[in-house]
Amino acid sequence: QVQLVESGGGLVQAGASLRLSCAASGRSFSRATMGWFRQAPGKEREFVAAIIWNGIIKRYADSLKGRFTISRDNAKSTAYLQMNGLKPEDTAVYYCAVAYREAVPISREDYDSWGPGTQVTVSS
Repeated sequence: QVQLVESGGGLVQAGASLRLSCAASGRSFSRATMGWFRQAPGKEREFVAAIIWNGIIKRYADSLKGRFTISRDNAKSTAYLQMNGLKPEDTAVYYCAVAYREAVPISREDYDSWGPGTQVTVSS
């Protein structure tokens, strides 16, 4: 079993940047696909970005391309989500998740373990 812990969330003004981190421990991280999802109040959890184990393949939600960048450092067992040009509609709890498969899924049902989430609030 892998344990995931997100960090880096906070309260920022519109236009600001944040970098979220997801630290993994326990089961091997280096061959797992990592994903980021978010859930705003009253809404379903939605896909944000995902990256395959070697970083070669990345997928993004269409609405976030160009503003968000996913990356990983397998030596540190950590995945990152760089968020630029934040907007009030980006306000949500952000979750990282791990999928032990040779794919980059966008469906939350395809992910095996989840972190507790980190709150991101963007004020206008």
